[in-house]
Amino acid sequence: MKPVRTLAEALGTGAFVLDGGLSNQLEAQGCDLSDALWSARLLADGPEQIEAAHAAYVRAGARVLITSSYQATFEGFARRGVDREAAARLLARSVELARAAASEVGEEVWVAGSVGPYGAMLADGSEYRGQYGLSVRELEAFHRPRIEALAAAEPDVLALETVPDAAEAEALLRAVEGCGVPVWLSYTVEGGRTRAGQDLAEAFAVAAGNDRVVAVGVNCCEPAEAGPAVELAVAVTGKPAVVYPNSGERWDARARGWRGGVAFDPARAADWAAAGARLIGGCCRVGPATISALAASADAGGGADAASGGGTG
Repeated sequence: MKPVRTLAEALGTGAFVLDGGLSNQLEAQGCDLSDALWSARLLADGPEQIEAAHAAYVRAGARVLITSSYQATFEGFARRGVDREAAARLLARSVELARAAASEVGEEVWVAGSVGPYGAMLADGSEYRGQYGLSVRELEAFHRPRIEALAAAEPDVLALETVPDAAEAEALLRAVEGCGVPVWLSYTVEGGRTRAGQDLAEAFAVAAGNDRVVAVGVNCCEPAEAGPAVELAVAVTGKPAVVYPNSGERWDARARGWRGGVAFDPARAADWAAAGARLIGGCCRVGPATISALAASADAGGGADAASGGGTG
């Protein structure tokens, strides 16, 4: 069902569970994501798969779904021969598919339109480095058309996610001005700093005092980074935190496979919520089973609404 409350209103009542990694669920469904568009390719070639992946997370207890538009850009679609009008329809479809999956339950489920960083369009891992050599104004010009297309599809919030660089965060916040949709801002971090190496407190401060921002935090990072980042985001901005780390496994680009063990512990969600996190989920390699365990936590399953019964990719 389409939520009665705004997400900002809901966050005042407690914590809500985000979904997990969209790409890993699509792969579990047998989808080939080797294309440069990644899961966004399925907006054209397999929309029913995207809806099914969203539905798996709703059944697991997620009450915020992040759309499949992380790597969907006008530039990326153009390389596939998709013109701007058709690309805009595909971006709108990402919201529609998540909304359709949300209707599976008779509870409020919010839809977050994913706005990935500039580096995601390059499909070369640049989102984990930042510092693209572009000015804030150039990054703003890149992001604004996609933000406008997503906003026109009326998601409940825009997820400015996996942002590696405070300069890009500034550009994104400029690009959403006037779009009419609230946002959350989520950095990808390493070693307590942005992926571009900036002081994390200064990076969070970019969103302080911005009424359009309903939550600030981190995603697509090691689980061990989550707790300190939540505390810092709340202290710097005074806003609710959003947190959705990876499983803890690491991608080996040379071997084209995941390495290492799983370090994501759903029991940590209670600590994150106590520190001020109000949107809690998983990113890469975090699937429906883990989200179900996360939703089973009374402190991270919907707060006062007990929403036990939110990236991406």
